[in-house]
Amino acid sequence: MAEVEKGRKPSEESTDDSEEEDSEEEPKLKYERLANGVTEILQKDAASCMTVHDKFLALGTHFGKVFLLDIQGNLTQKFDISPVKINQISLDESGEHMGICSEDGKVQVFGLYTREGFHENFDCPVKVVALHPRFSSSNYKQFVTGGNKLLLYEKNWLNRWKTSTLHEGEGTITNVQWRANLIAWANNMGVKIYDISTKQRITNVLRDNVSLRPDMYPCSLCWKDNSTLIIGWGSSIKICVVKERGHAELRDLPSRYVEIVSAFETEFFISGLAPLADQLVTLYFVKENSDHMEEEFRARPCLDIIQPLPEGYEEISSDALTVRNFQENECRDYRLEHSEGESLYYIISPKDIVVAKERDQDDHIDWLLDKKKYEEALMAAEISFKNIKRHEVQKIGMAYINHLVEKGDYDTAARKCQKVLGKNMELWENEVYRFKTIGQLKAISQYLPRGDLRLRPAIYEMILHEFLKSDYEGFATLIREWPGELYNNMTIVQAVTDHLKKDPTNSTLLTTLAELYTYDQRYDRALEIYLRLRHKDVYQLIHKHDLFSSIEDKIVLLMDFDKEKAVDMLLDNEDKISIDRVVEELRDRPELLHIYLHKLFKRDHHKGQRYHERQIGLYAEYDRPNLLPFLRDSIHCPLEKALEICQERNFVEETVFLLSRMGNCRRALQMIMEELEDVDKAIEFAKEQDDAELWEDLISYSIDKPPFITGLLNNIGTHVDPILLIHRIKEGMEIPNLRDSLVKILQDYNLQILLREGCKKILVADSLSLLQKMQRTQMRGVRVDEENICESCHASILPSDMAQNFSVVVFHCRHMFHKECLPSPGTIPGVQFCNICSAKRRGPGSGILEMKK
Repeated sequence: MAEVEKGRKPSEESTDDSEEEDSEEEPKLKYERLANGVTEILQKDAASCMTVHDKFLALGTHFGKVFLLDIQGNLTQKFDISPVKINQISLDESGEHMGICSEDGKVQVFGLYTREGFHENFDCPVKVVALHPRFSSSNYKQFVTGGNKLLLYEKNWLNRWKTSTLHEGEGTITNVQWRANLIAWANNMGVKIYDISTKQRITNVLRDNVSLRPDMYPCSLCWKDNSTLIIGWGSSIKICVVKERGHAELRDLPSRYVEIVSAFETEFFISGLAPLADQLVTLYFVKENSDHMEEEFRARPCLDIIQPLPEGYEEISSDALTVRNFQENECRDYRLEHSEGESLYYIISPKDIVVAKERDQDDHIDWLLDKKKYEEALMAAEISFKNIKRHEVQKIGMAYINHLVEKGDYDTAARKCQKVLGKNMELWENEVYRFKTIGQLKAISQYLPRGDLRLRPAIYEMILHEFLKSDYEGFATLIREWPGELYNNMTIVQAVTDHLKKDPTNSTLLTTLAELYTYDQRYDRALEIYLRLRHKDVYQLIHKHDLFSSIEDKIVLLMDFDKEKAVDMLLDNEDKISIDRVVEELRDRPELLHIYLHKLFKRDHHKGQRYHERQIGLYAEYDRPNLLPFLRDSIHCPLEKALEICQERNFVEETVFLLSRMGNCRRALQMIMEELEDVDKAIEFAKEQDDAELWEDLISYSIDKPPFITGLLNNIGTHVDPILLIHRIKEGMEIPNLRDSLVKILQDYNLQILLREGCKKILVADSLSLLQKMQRTQMRGVRVDEENICESCHASILPSDMAQNFSVVVFHCRHMFHKECLPSPGTIPGVQFCNICSAKRRGPGSGILEMKK
């Protein structure tokens, strides 16, 4: 592996903080030295250039040799081209043809799998050569070479090479790149682009820093795509885009033009460029005047990933590379080549070749694990589990759990077990025993599998025993949460029983024991414990497991615990526990018996009728407010018994009701007047009974009591003629609010008169309306045809021979008769009624039409 050191900008200070921040930043690329055959070649020779194809590599050396290598650097073929330095190698897109130029002026273009070729010797060094990308096609047999001028070679139809000069006179051609129909080259003055399809030069991008020697700081060219050229020269970078001109702009100008979309200066000398999506990979050599750089760091080549901006750039990452003999190299000794197919970047130096590639998910996980970011590593592995090759999700998870345990974060480690261990029983049991060893069984207890995957019962029992020793609440929680099938129930019951011997009143242990008995279907024991503890789940237990036969002798206990729930349960299950059985159990607890019978009466007035007599005393003792409603609603209670009880306890209202119900209304009224002294209630009672004698008694009793007289005057106007009362008032008696009472009587009288007159008007109007309607109805004609029949003889109402004489009577009710079929007229002379309607009492329908012929 090539050594890589994270780089810093020259302006940054070498503080500990910045170094710590750098160390936390993940590299974007990973590096490895191209070895195998390359190592042996560069031990004896030095690399001068290299070209990359998706299938192989072509390496040129200072001793004039060209080596073909596979992607791993293994030698596959060797060509002895020249005794001097190879300047450039060019391959077409298919990788079937190769062009080579050397320092002694030799140019060779030949097929790797054919015998065709071009060989030429020039009298000056040839620095560059470039084949047409589609050179293997017979229509594109073209290539260019460059020394002191740029020459284009084309094969004509006679299979001979034709030469044409594209450019000369501006110094040595130092670089050339051919993409589709565009050729870009660099000389001492700048960069030119030539369109081979239109045979026009379309731009000239001038060189910025003319003070730098072109041979020491050569221009780097790279096509990002068929229309975007990246230029790096000295310390400047430009991104140029070739665009089509509009038809209106053409005139004598080339059909294309170049727009510089980004241009900026760097603090380093550019040795090579390559695209990475919308970013750039730059190989640079540190400037000699970078005083802030350390000497060791300054000498190394650096590979940066930068984000170009219109007038600047943003550095994404920077790596300093330790290549062999880097101390002896200069800017011109480094080159950067890239493979578009796999995003591989080759850093070529005379004695070393380093391959940089984008880090994959495995590399990302390696970095996270190295930084002890286990949680992020686990998440990354889970997301990309289909793409990772060197890692396994479970192993990463186990490393994370080990890390958490070492940190002492046992709760988090236990929680992660659920996710990491999955359904691997062996791993689960190993982890449980590890947590037991470190005394943290409680931490892992809530995360143990309890569904389809289940561990051995001994594992769960071990954890339960651990909780039972020190944490009764935690033990109870586990018993509630864990299914009873996970462990041996009898073993745990015995353990709880042993602990209860030491602490027999511990409610937590007792409740848990009841739950264990429930799991074991020993419901009677569970019920005893719940009742003893007055536990709220006792009713749920009874319902769920139908334990009504077990509670027949425990009804008092249930009602002492929660009267409302107990009574509702008993009433909802009368078929399982009879009313008689409940009454028998509650006979010694009359207050509870009253609650039960009261709710029973509310549900159904007739079910407990045999206990209504007993209920009278219960209501009188425990619930007098509901006694009167009970007496009103019950038709089964003995009135004499009720009257006796009410009179004993001096319950006036209830006694009044019973007396009125038994027909002794006068005595009832007397009690209201004498004991309650409530004239309003007396008047209301008289109104309910609607008895003239009661009114007379009421008036007689009230005649010498002015307040009672006022009450009567205010209330009896609609029931008794007020004159009868007024006549009996003694002359000179002072009656409170007499004037108001008389005014009210007159107002009530006027109101009655108005109501009668209003009703009369309505009645008259309705009668008139109905009379008019009846008249209109009776004035209508009635259709008589052959389909109608006589309602008496059921023959057709019309004779078959219409020439004969006939007579027909039709009533308003639409019944029809032959006249001779009608019975004799009624007692009213001249009025005839329909027999059918008269018989059905529908009202007398008189004949409305008599047809004769």
